[in-house]
Amino acid sequence: MLEIKHTLCPSCSVGCGINVVLKEGEVVGSFPYKRHPINEGKNCANGRDSIENYKNKIKTATISNSETDIDKAIGEVLKELSSADASTVTVICSGNNTVEETEAIKNFAESKNYNIGFFADNLCNIEDVASYDDIENAKTILVIGDVLYDNPLIGRRIVHAKQNGAKICANGLEKSVTENISDEYSTDSVQEFLDAAKSNLYESDLIIFNKVDSPDDFDRIISIVEDSKCKVLPVYSKSNTKGTLNFMESKSEEDMIELLDNTKVLLVFNDDIADEIDFDFSRISKIISFAYCENNTTKISDIVIPIKAWLEKDGSFINAMGETQSFKAVAESDTLSEIEVIEKLNG
Repeated sequence: MLEIKHTLCPSCSVGCGINVVLKEGEVVGSFPYKRHPINEGKNCANGRDSIENYKNKIKTATISNSETDIDKAIGEVLKELSSADASTVTVICSGNNTVEETEAIKNFAESKNYNIGFFADNLCNIEDVASYDDIENAKTILVIGDVLYDNPLIGRRIVHAKQNGAKICANGLEKSVTENISDEYSTDSVQEFLDAAKSNLYESDLIIFNKVDSPDDFDRIISIVEDSKCKVLPVYSKSNTKGTLNFMESKSEEDMIELLDNTKVLLVFNDDIADEIDFDFSRISKIISFAYCENNTTKISDIVIPIKAWLEKDGSFINAMGETQSFKAVAESDTLSEIEVIEKLNG
């Protein structure tokens, strides 16, 4: 018997709705949620791939690549934490965590006096951001990063804006998808691009970006927005990065490397920090991953503990324009959630 259940796409911060197809309780596929107000029946390849990742989820805990049961793995984590100096323990939080999980992770780290690391691609929080509807009504849009490729449902609105007469000025790498619809395209540094464009921005205009070269570029964007009164919309690579930014500040890559340099025990909650930070992780004595699917960080971890995927739990994400979106579990699982793991780590 087939069932259709609604949930959110976890692939970026846009917040699209997807329908999940279940056959006798097992997830077998997905298709766009036609009545969802954000994506209106469209989904990108990233959203479809998220279901494939779910199908390949981690089912068994491992210690040194050998399968074990959950209780033994958690017992080993407790053993490592009890023997470590708190100042050398770092907890990695992520925009992949729900609002509720982020709060629990932060409280856990602070209660134990552990360090906490959160990397958001050198992006930070902005309280007053544009809505998705603002995109289609803008006169000029500055696009930084390949938004059309990375965030196609935002890209779709940029295309509509161009059809409505907007001028599109973009900055990114050579041969990006965004270049194809741009009136002006630059491969200069983000700083050079912004310096050239800032004097021609007004209240009717908009800056959309999903990358910067450095934290200084982020500060430069904020300064331009304040001077020109134009609108701004950062699009984050993870579903709840904006929600996580409500709890903690993100660190620059430089600060993350400094933090990792002083770490002996690393706890990674649903993130792939090894894919994001250029660091020799072999210098860390113990790496412990809590993840629902394999990634580059789980591959180098000493202990891996499987957790519920977003399809298996209730929670909420805050999307790029600041809307809180709640979702319910659409699949059953006996796996522990991140919050349940933290409860066990707290004793």
